[in-house]
Amino acid sequence: MDIFKRLSWFFLKEKKSYMIGIFSLVVVALLQLIPPRIIGIVVDEIETNSITSKSLSFWLGILLISALLQYIFRYIWRMKIWGNAAKLEQTVRKQLYNHFTNMDNQFFQKYRAGDLMAHATNDLRGLRMVAGGGILTLADAISVGLTTLLAMIFVVDWRLTLIAVFPLPLLAITSRVLGRKLHMRFRDAQASFSQLNDKVQESIQGIKVLKTFGQEKEDIEEFKEQTANVVAKNRLVYKIDSLFDPAITLIMGVSYFLTIFIGGLLITENEISIGDFVTFINYIGMLVWPMFAIGRLFNIIERGSASYDRIENLLREESSIVERKGSIEEPVKGDLKFEIKTFSYPDDEVMTLHDIHFSLRAGHTLGIVGKTGAGKTTILKLLLREYDRYKGNIQYGSHDIRDYTLDALLKQIGYVPQDNYLFSTTIRDNIRFADPSLSQEEVEAAARLADIHNDILNLSDGYDTQVGERGVSLSGGQKQRISIARSIITNPELMILDDSLSAVDAKTEESILSGLKEKRQKQTTIIAAHRISSVMHAEEIMVVEDGTIVERGTHEQLLKFGGWYKDMYRQQQLEQKLEGEDE
Repeated sequence: MDIFKRLSWFFLKEKKSYMIGIFSLVVVALLQLIPPRIIGIVVDEIETNSITSKSLSFWLGILLISALLQYIFRYIWRMKIWGNAAKLEQTVRKQLYNHFTNMDNQFFQKYRAGDLMAHATNDLRGLRMVAGGGILTLADAISVGLTTLLAMIFVVDWRLTLIAVFPLPLLAITSRVLGRKLHMRFRDAQASFSQLNDKVQESIQGIKVLKTFGQEKEDIEEFKEQTANVVAKNRLVYKIDSLFDPAITLIMGVSYFLTIFIGGLLITENEISIGDFVTFINYIGMLVWPMFAIGRLFNIIERGSASYDRIENLLREESSIVERKGSIEEPVKGDLKFEIKTFSYPDDEVMTLHDIHFSLRAGHTLGIVGKTGAGKTTILKLLLREYDRYKGNIQYGSHDIRDYTLDALLKQIGYVPQDNYLFSTTIRDNIRFADPSLSQEEVEAAARLADIHNDILNLSDGYDTQVGERGVSLSGGQKQRISIARSIITNPELMILDDSLSAVDAKTEESILSGLKEKRQKQTTIIAAHRISSVMHAEEIMVVEDGTIVERGTHEQLLKFGGWYKDMYRQQQLEQKLEGEDE
């Protein structure tokens, strides 16, 4: 029952609606007492030959009115209680979504997408059942059970009632023992469902790779194993859950046996009438539902409790990126100064960056080159405040970037990552993602600068073309250029291209870079790349190796230096020449 206490914040908020629903339940419980009593009265009248057509019509009228009122009040409690359950699901779903969007990268490295989806679907469903089916079952079981017991005591016979309820404490003991076991097994079952969800999502996203390597059969076998695990975990749940109903049936059977035995004796001694006995038997039948409801209630509670445990664990996760008190909200502008002594990724003892020092004047372009894994992208991640824990500081304008609000910082940065993620909507909406109110002219201007406008016009639906999930209908180069256009259209003070031209040819690359240089003469740009041609126009170029800067200067200065930069430039020039000869 602890789950009701943990959700008290919601129940108190919606207490008026719940009170109306529960009041309607109690009214229905009282109305349900009328038919058994009327049946008993009619039986006694038949036995004494005192029944008339007038009295029969009267009792039938009472039954009809009772049925109509039950219908009305049942409708009310369903609307109120299940409506509140839907509200709780909506409220917690919003909490989860807001929490997800405010978390840092470490959170999404810790939890896989499929697991988060399971929390937002399966676990929320369990929570909804607590606020709906749980409250309903609890209130209904209490109201029906209590009113029926009172009717049995005061309308029929208190001695017979005492005999009938004598076996019921066994039910409470059984429910407590089985309920504890259910909680653990529900939690394990839901965890296995999350793993299956992860598997399905990963397989669908990686279907091209699976088919390319001919791993469909192996993937299907792995899926079967995980499905079997989910089934096995749920079977363990059902083994416990299935014990509730037989236990209730057995206990109620004992109650019926004692009632018939003692009731028969009371009739023979004229302590009660046959009509009273018929009424009492009907009331015992009404007690069956509260008994079964207890079993169902424990099922709902344990499932919901396990679900809420998992949801609360997520909501307790804190982002490592925390805004300082009194953070600056004004837009970020000015020079950039990077002074990082050391940085390591969380839970990684290996030093990723060390002794990274550079300054970048506003309006200038910085190029960062180096081998794969040298630390180029990590430098950019620190600038984007994906990680805040490092020795040193990064100053933008006259303040440390951690002194600004995230909104103030990131609104001034246009970032084009290596993974060019496009949303499942039109090309137009992807380009103007940051501001859907932007005009078609502004969208086309950004597309021209990214050298993608003509490609878009050649598509069947032009700017209205649906790109599919993650831009599946477009080539790698097209996705990169749409991502660049999406960044250009915001006209950011600082534009960051993280190996964002790797999928375009040399001519297209030159066109994009020259366009950016012309448009962004007074704005700052950082380009991290493998291709030297992407950065050779920059005012300063840094070569990063093993997490530190090993060379720096202009293109000409680095060629004279004769290090890694010069060797890579010559190698790439030779490769480009050979490719030209092949064509």
